[in-house]
Amino acid sequence: MNQEDRLLKQSWEQFCEQLKQAGDIVFRETGPTKAVSKATGLRLLARNISLAMQFELENNNPDFPELLHYFDPLRKQGGDNTDALYVGAPVNGQHTYRIRGERGSAAFFAVTVLEDGNTPWGGAVVGTILGKDFNLTEDGRFELIISPDPEPDDYAGSGKNWIQSSPATYRVTFRQFFADWLNERPMVANIECLSQQGRHPQLTPETLADGLQRSASWVNDSVHYWADMIDKWKQQPHTFLSYGELESNKIDFTPGGAPIIAFWQLAEGEALVVRVTPPKADYWAVEFGNYWWETMDYRYHMSSTNCHHAQLEANGELILVISHNDLGAANWLDPCEHEEGYITFRWVGSDSYPKPECEKLSEAELRKRFPALLGRVSAQQRLDQLAERRSGVVRRFGT
Repeated sequence: MNQEDRLLKQSWEQFCEQLKQAGDIVFRETGPTKAVSKATGLRLLARNISLAMQFELENNNPDFPELLHYFDPLRKQGGDNTDALYVGAPVNGQHTYRIRGERGSAAFFAVTVLEDGNTPWGGAVVGTILGKDFNLTEDGRFELIISPDPEPDDYAGSGKNWIQSSPATYRVTFRQFFADWLNERPMVANIECLSQQGRHPQLTPETLADGLQRSASWVNDSVHYWADMIDKWKQQPHTFLSYGELESNKIDFTPGGAPIIAFWQLAEGEALVVRVTPPKADYWAVEFGNYWWETMDYRYHMSSTNCHHAQLEANGELILVISHNDLGAANWLDPCEHEEGYITFRWVGSDSYPKPECEKLSEAELRKRFPALLGRVSAQQRLDQLAERRSGVVRRFGT
């Protein structure tokens, strides 16, 4: 066996061994005890192999970047927004990039350039342009330049945008949050590295070995990071806290409004009532997920709501009902057999950031105290809602 063969064989064996060891997290003492939650944890690790490979091997070369989406119904992590389509690419702070495309019509749109950091999703934000400040042509197209140089003189004009990179810049991310899943269109765009035109990427045994090692490490590190984070919220269940109140690491948050998060626990026969009056905002949403910080299967379950879909009370209040059984509540969140997880509110472009209040009670108490909340949605109406959700997911992701 020659030297290159030995390198390839060794790198593959190490890759498999690291992934094998990563599975231990599912069985740690602080983790969930239900079989469905443990199965979900192992599935998360398997799903994240493809995400890690995209970041660390397949699309990790900033000389030849591609705009690819991060999460979808089959690949999740880190509190993915049920309404979102995240699209991004690796960039080098020393290079110049041009991104051209059609903005689409998502309710919330933003582009963020960030630096590398000590979280799975990077660190400090270098620059951001919100949708309301994003220059478009009359037909909805745009051009964005990312470069270390000063802004070109003509980029204040129609359809042109610019973000200055720093030496530590490593990624660009487009956030698109869809309120009306059926009728809002996703962005279509392409990225070019203007500093490396005329060259082509090449795979070598060394780049493969490095990519496999980095991918396995990313799977292990990222899943541990978010499980450790949820354990911090678990110390104060049913209390909404921002990321910054429990964690000092800089991370690439949604610009215009950091998420407010609570840990929930709910046994069979129990219910959780969550109440808040949404503020005036460009966009707001409620996400719901399991212990592993991935959203429930939003294609087939009522596991989120937002400023378009939620039904508010006459006084403007939003009342959510979380229960293992569908009691016909207008804003029902389905735990999907899990007994613990997270719930997130996003107030984006808001005039205030209210924290919701939670009350846990039995389903019998819920029926007695809040009868007006129940029976609002018939079985057929629920089926219609679920069918609409799946159609909206297909429209967003194209599959």
